[in-house]
Amino acid sequence: MDEMEEELKCPVCGSFFREPIILPCSHNICLACARNILVQTPDAESPQSSRASGSGVSDYDYLDLDKMSLYSEADSGYGSYGGFVSAPTTPCQKSPNGVRVFPPTVPQPPPQQHLLPQPGSLPPIPRNSCITCPQCHRSLILDDRGLRGFPKNRVLEGVVDRYQQSKAAALKCQLCEKSPKEATVMCEQCDVFYCDPCRLRCHPPRGPLAKHRLVPPAQGRISRRASPRKISTCTDHELENLSMYCVQCKMPVCYQCLEEGKHGTHEVKALGAMWKLHKGQLSQALNGLSDRATEAKEFLVQLRNMVQHIQENGVEFEACLVAQCDALIDALNRRKAQLLARVNKEHEHKLKVVRDQISHCTVKLRQTTGLMEYCLEVIKENDPSGFLQISDALIRRVHMTESQWGKGTLTPRMTSDFDLTLDSGPLLQTIHQLDFVQMKVPAAPMLQLEECCTQNNSATLSWKQPPLSTITVDGYILELDDGNGGPFREVYVGTETICTVDGLHFNSTYKSRVKAFNASGVGQYSKTLIMQTSETGLPPCDIQSIGTVAWFTFDPASAHPDIIFSNDNLTVTCNSYDDRVVMGNTAFSRGLHYWEMTVDRYDNHPDPAFGIARGDVLKDVMLGKDDKAWAMYVDNNRSWFMHNNSHTNRTDGGISKGSTIGVLLDFTRRILIFLINDEQQGPVAFEGLEGVYYPAISLNRNVQVTLHTGLPIPDFYTPGEADPTGSVC
Repeated sequence: MDEMEEELKCPVCGSFFREPIILPCSHNICLACARNILVQTPDAESPQSSRASGSGVSDYDYLDLDKMSLYSEADSGYGSYGGFVSAPTTPCQKSPNGVRVFPPTVPQPPPQQHLLPQPGSLPPIPRNSCITCPQCHRSLILDDRGLRGFPKNRVLEGVVDRYQQSKAAALKCQLCEKSPKEATVMCEQCDVFYCDPCRLRCHPPRGPLAKHRLVPPAQGRISRRASPRKISTCTDHELENLSMYCVQCKMPVCYQCLEEGKHGTHEVKALGAMWKLHKGQLSQALNGLSDRATEAKEFLVQLRNMVQHIQENGVEFEACLVAQCDALIDALNRRKAQLLARVNKEHEHKLKVVRDQISHCTVKLRQTTGLMEYCLEVIKENDPSGFLQISDALIRRVHMTESQWGKGTLTPRMTSDFDLTLDSGPLLQTIHQLDFVQMKVPAAPMLQLEECCTQNNSATLSWKQPPLSTITVDGYILELDDGNGGPFREVYVGTETICTVDGLHFNSTYKSRVKAFNASGVGQYSKTLIMQTSETGLPPCDIQSIGTVAWFTFDPASAHPDIIFSNDNLTVTCNSYDDRVVMGNTAFSRGLHYWEMTVDRYDNHPDPAFGIARGDVLKDVMLGKDDKAWAMYVDNNRSWFMHNNSHTNRTDGGISKGSTIGVLLDFTRRILIFLINDEQQGPVAFEGLEGVYYPAISLNRNVQVTLHTGLPIPDFYTPGEADPTGSVC
C-alpha cells in the first residue's frame, strides 16, 4: 500500500486529496488548490468559442503555456496581470507548481448596508478565469459555473479515506473515565468503541445485547464512516440522477440531457453495463501490467546477482593480475600499481552502471506497483459514475506504464565480464610498455566541421576520435561518392586525420564519410557530410554570393522518440501533446543557406518553433528553451524569437495550414532571418552566430510540416562580403 501513496497526493499542495475534482485532461486536483491556481484573463482576449467547463467535453481547446504572453504586455510571456477588480496593484503570487495564483481578494464594504456574511461562503471566482493543470500544463477557460462545472472524484476520495484509516493510530475506548485504554472491539449497533474491561462492564454478552455485532476497531471505523452507494446527480441538472453513459462524450448523463438534445444523437448505453465493461477492461489491462511488474522483479534479482558476479570477477581478475605482476622483476612492480588502478576503475564503472540501473528500475517498479494498488482499490469502488469518470484515464495510464517496460528497459546495460586481457609475454627491457590489450574495434570518428571546407573543385576534410575513446587506432578510411548519388569509394587510407581531395567535379554535391580500423577490425562510419563544390570558373567570392545549395532531410537517429517520419524523412509530426525537437541530418558552419518548411496540418493553434541548434540541444522541450538553440516560435496570430528561454521581438502575423516558413542562415554576416509566406518576419532574429549548427524544429501532435531544401536565396536578400575559405553544408 505504501507505493500507492503518491497516487493519492495533490500535485499542488503535496498533501492527500481533499474534495478532489477531475479536470478535462483526466488529472485530479484539490478543490481548494484549484481556486489557488486560477488565472484571470482579459475580456478582450477570451473568445466565447474557447470557453468550456469540466463537464466532460472531450474536444476542448487547450491554451499552450507559451501563449501566456497573451495576457502580459512583456514580450517574455511571463508576469502578472493587473486587471483584478479588488486589488489592481497586487502582483500575482506563485503556486508550488509554478503557475500564477490569484492574490486574496479584499471585499469592498457595501454602501449603507450591514448584511452578515453567510457562514462558509467562498469569494466568487472572477470572470474569464483560466485554470492550468499542474501536471500536463494544459489550460482551460472556465464557464459561468466556474469550478462547479468539474465533476468530483468520489472514487479517489473514497480510496484516500480508506488509506488514511489504514494508517490511523490505535483507537481509544470511549467509556474509560480517566486515561482511555486502547479499544479492542466496536459494537455496530451501539456505535461505541470498547476496551475489554468496559465491554464486560457495559456491554455484557447476554440479554438484549447478545445479538449486537462486535467487530475489530479498524473495521468498525470503516463501517462507521461508510455510507450506502450515493446516487450520483447530473452536474447540469442537479435534480436528475445519472443513469446512462454517452459513448461519444465518454461521460455519464441523465435523461434530461438526452431530452434537451445535447446528447440526443449520441450513442448511449446503460450505466451499469458500461461500469462492468470498464472494470473488466481495467482488470485486463492490469493483468498485462502485473506481468511486467513480475518481469521487473526478476530483472532486479538478475541485476543484484550481476553485482555479485562483477564483484567476484573483479576480485578474481585482481588476483590474476597480482600473480602475473609478482612473477616479474622489480620494475614490473612499479607498473603493477598503475594496472591495478585501471582494473579498479573499470570495476567501479561496471558497479556504478549496474547500481544506477537497479536504482532506476526500483523507482519505476515502485511507481508501477503504486499504480496497480491504486487501480485495484478503484476497482473495489461500487460507484459506477465515479468509476467511469476516471476509468478511461486509468486504462490509458496502465497501458502507457506497461509500454514503458519495453524490451530495452529489462536488459542489463553492462556485462559482468571484464574485457581486459593482460599480455605477459614482453621482455624485461619493454616492461614499461606493458599495457592491457584492447580487443575492440575503434569507435566512429567525429568530423571536425570547423576545419572542413571546399574551394573550387577540391574538398578538405578533418576528423578525430571521440574524446572518451581509449581504443587503439591503426588508421582511417575516407570514402566519397561520385557526386551524383552513386556508391561510395575509398579515396584515402592512412594514419592522418586530415585529407584534401582534388580533381572533383565542379558544381557537384559530394557525400563523404570516414571510419577507423585496428587489428581487431573496422569500426562504424562517421556521420555523412555533404559538401558542394564551386561553380565552374567562378572565383570563391562569386561562389559565396550565390550561396551554397544544400540538400538534406530530417534525421531520425538524433530526433526525439515521439517524432513520426514520412515522405523519405522530409515530413514530420509528433505523437505527443508536448513539444519535441527534430534536427536535420546536415550541419552548417560556413556559407549562405536557405530552406523552407510548409505547414501540412495545423490544429488547435499550437506554437511550433523553427530555427537552428547545436548537436546537443534538448529534445524534450520547445526549441529555444535552452542555450543550444536559436528559434522563432509562432501561433496563428503572432511570433516571438527565443534563445535560452528569452522571448524577444513579438511580431504580428501567424501561420495556418498551407503557410510557408523560411529560414535564412548567413555565416558571412553571422545572422539568422525568418520568413513567413515569402515575407520577412520581424527584424534580423539573431546576430553573432559562429560555429556548427543543424536545422531544427519543435512541434507537437497538432502540427505536421514538410521540409524543402536545395532552394535559391530569396531575391530581397543582398549577401555580404564573401568568405575566401569557401563554404560547407
